[in-house]
Amino acid sequence: MKKRRLFLFTVILAIAIIVGNYHLSVASSVGKETLTMITSPDYPPYEFYETQGSDRKIVGFDIDIANYIRQKLGFKLNIAQSDFNGLIPALQAKRADFVMAGMTPTPERRENIDFSIIYYEAKDTLVALKSSNLRKSEDLAGKIIGVQLGTIQEQNGKQIAETVNIQLKQLNKVSEIVQEIKAGRIDAAIVEDTVALGFVKANSDLEFNVIPSIENASGSAIAFPKGSQLVKPFNDVLQQMKNNGELERLSKKWFSITPTSEVSTSPAPKKDRLNLDFRRIIPDIPFILKGIPLTLLFTLSSVFLGLFWGTALSFFKISGIKPLGWFANIYTSIFRGTPLLLQLSLVYFATPQLTGYDISALQAGILTFTLNSGAYMSETIRGGIQAVDKGQFEAAMSMGVTYWMMMWDVILPQALKNILPALVNETIGLLKDSSLVATIGVVEILRSAQIVGANRYIYFEPLLFAGLIYYVLVMGLSFGASALERKLRRSD
Repeated sequence: MKKRRLFLFTVILAIAIIVGNYHLSVASSVGKETLTMITSPDYPPYEFYETQGSDRKIVGFDIDIANYIRQKLGFKLNIAQSDFNGLIPALQAKRADFVMAGMTPTPERRENIDFSIIYYEAKDTLVALKSSNLRKSEDLAGKIIGVQLGTIQEQNGKQIAETVNIQLKQLNKVSEIVQEIKAGRIDAAIVEDTVALGFVKANSDLEFNVIPSIENASGSAIAFPKGSQLVKPFNDVLQQMKNNGELERLSKKWFSITPTSEVSTSPAPKKDRLNLDFRRIIPDIPFILKGIPLTLLFTLSSVFLGLFWGTALSFFKISGIKPLGWFANIYTSIFRGTPLLLQLSLVYFATPQLTGYDISALQAGILTFTLNSGAYMSETIRGGIQAVDKGQFEAAMSMGVTYWMMMWDVILPQALKNILPALVNETIGLLKDSSLVATIGVVEILRSAQIVGANRYIYFEPLLFAGLIYYVLVMGLSFGASALERKLRRSD
């Protein structure tokens, strides 16, 4: 019996060593134990959030391919997200090891990043109202055409513009483009067939038709930083998936309805009215609500840190020390004179390259908003300090209180009491501006609503529900501030 146990133990140990060595050798072939993939999860069926319930899981065609490659090459997969036009900058800033987002390898992109072989061929289509009779490039003369910013469809729109007189309108999301068609601001849009199909099914007044001249122009590939060692092993697995039918199986799973180049023969219905039906987002409400804690964490952290930084800057300005005053004034002018979105992008993308620290999207958001709100708060706090009666200064000085003790115990409490309404307004502004962090991949309230809208091919219902959440939060904040202000007045 002991010999059998010893033999069994030896066999298990040998298998463990072999498997362990296999995984080590595979991991070493890709250079890292964990690879980060970045995507734009608002593009079903390629990648999108599974919004049923509160779990935030990104699924889709590209995700299944990435997981298959992960299994074959033996690395752990970390999935990050961004808007589509932020994917290549994130790759260049070394925030990710590869991009999968239905991206087409154009010559312009190849100058800056590397690509794998094509793993899926798609067709570009014209999405328009059924009554518009826009079916091919020649029909677009004199029309306004919508395209998604940074996509191959934008490039194809420019290609059409070389031969046909059209005006391009670039927007960040396909859902926004569809709403522009329905509102009559644009005449048609160039959208990939698999994506167009979902919007046409959800909007009975729309149709889509394959553009013959660029019928085979779109193909999806994996993007890598220039000179990446991952290209060859990824290509080997993709080729294997083509040979063994795995890519075809996944295509059928996610693109089960055959893309059509046929024109619908059904009569064109009247233009859809704005018929709101909030029942369509009931299953997704927990997903949207999960953005509330993140929004509050972001806002309160930024306000708290910004208050301290703004107080320090205000002291610099009134200290009488010229270098500190110059620094504070220049700093304030820079952060008040440049767009907040620009500051956010610079902090998020430039920090890893300048410092080597891979700052997270949430950290970048809190840091940016702290620096920005500190600049605004410094002026408010400085005004509050200078509004305190000079007799308070003189009384404290005559009693032998040191300058900094006087500022901390006597002047600053009175100044903060006077500027409380202004600080509340700054907090409310930060709460609403927190939606900007969605551009670098933070899934807060507004981003959650946009994801639900993209998945459901609807627009207004999730956004209006998000607006209701913001309104409730702002009213709660205003009520709490009013109660605090009344309490401080009674304590006078």
